[in-house]
Amino acid sequence: MNRFYVPTPLIAETVLELPDDVVHHWCRVLRAAVGDTAVLFDGQGREADAVLEQISKRHASARIGAVRQPRTESPCHTHLGLVMSKGDRLDYALQKAVELGVSTLTLLTSERGEVRWRGDEQTEKKRQHVQRVLISACEQSGRNTLPACHGPMTLTDWLPQVVAEQKWVLAPSVTGGPSATPRPNSVALLIGPEGGLSSAEITQAIAAGFQPWQLGPRVLRTETAPVAALTVVNWLWGDLSRACSESFPEAR
Repeated sequence: MNRFYVPTPLIAETVLELPDDVVHHWCRVLRAAVGDTAVLFDGQGREADAVLEQISKRHASARIGAVRQPRTESPCHTHLGLVMSKGDRLDYALQKAVELGVSTLTLLTSERGEVRWRGDEQTEKKRQHVQRVLISACEQSGRNTLPACHGPMTLTDWLPQVVAEQKWVLAPSVTGGPSATPRPNSVALLIGPEGGLSSAEITQAIAAGFQPWQLGPRVLRTETAPVAALTVVNWLWGDLSRACSESFPEAR
């Protein structure tokens, strides 16, 4: 069944005027008709089946059914600080981070980062694009909570603001990594640009309480590293760990 994000709280047995992007996708692109159903989610953890009640040239409305709040969020809160890369590489990293349950994203600039958003108009357009990527990833993956997204900001400004029980800076030049214990409730990850974080930036992160983490002997691309790191975090402490223990009780 199709899923669409609506930025308003869902209330059972009410008629909701659909936002323009949902009208366009559901009614124009997918050619939905009155009586068709879809799942709507509000970005705050709630979802509901909705029946399309009315379609006009520019507007559409749907009746909201029973509202439910399924458990789709990881028990481990993850904050990803990601130095921005170009075009599709950033989109891929954001999309996969959402699929893997990231809670908060902060877009960063750094010494070797090539991407800078220049001017208020470009920055606003880029933020809108990023928001659409996050919404689309939630729609596809079945998440009902839209991750918070901040930035862009400099790495220097971000580091002292980060609050998490465990904080990790990922780089191929360091050694170390997490173990299964102790089990944190929150984790922050710092991932650099295509050229990597400089030695000074790694030192700065460590001074801010980040521990060094090397993701194996190979150098991962900036869009691959978030996928690998978030998978490990969720396997150790998140819902992938729960799924494993439920599917294979002997592994507990």
